Amino acid sequence: MNTAALREVIQRALQNEAASTQLKAILEHQVASLHPAIRLPDEDAEGVLARFIAGYVEQVPDVLEAATNVAREAGIEDEIRPVLKVAEQFFLQPPALMAGHEGLEGLLDEAYLAHRLVEEVNDRYIVHFGQPLIPLDTTVANLIAHQLIGEPFANELDEAVHHAVEGLLDEEAFDQPSAQAYRQRLNDPKVDAAWKRWPCMSRQLGVELQLNQAPRTAG
Repeated sequence: MNTAALREVIQRALQNEAASTQLKAILEHQVASLHPAIRLPDEDAEGVLARFIAGYVEQVPDVLEAATNVAREAGIEDEIRPVLKVAEQFFLQPPALMAGHEGLEGLLDEAYLAHRLVEEVNDRYIVHFGQPLIPLDTTVANLIAHQLIGEPFANELDEAVHHAVEGLLDEEAFDQPSAQAYRQRLNDPKVDAAWKRWPCMSRQLGVELQLNQAPRTAG
């Protein structure tokens, strides 16, 4: 994984945003139309969202590195690496559907592709191992990013992720002897303790999703 190149692209976008505050200006128009389940503070909501996007983008290299390391330990790196490589290429060589999406706003789209790709791999990993490939829970953060990107474009990105995983990830990889041996080690208390140190990404970044809200009453 060329995570050094990813970090360089991300830092350049963060520096440009710091100089222009273009993304924060865009978010000012989005805050009022966000789904009410997205919980934001009353003050500086645009700033919180901008920091969420920056953190969401910055997490991509760390997530890909963690996924690569765990896949290596599980003995399925050769099967997982091509999928993670696609996530890397979303940044370094964005697909055609990303044309015209630039700066930190554009990187949000690319980060969403990368995080969703890992989430799809995680879902399959859970089926076979009973726990995710990496312990960082990106589900809520991905839902928030989906809302910020907006439909129908976010749905197009989901479709791109689906095709990438279907074409690259072989289910038989999880049946290899090395993967079976790895499964036996997952009950190790040290592994369980390490998993618990990774927080939910959205909570870590200061934005949460509150589902099943009680209906508001007039009065």
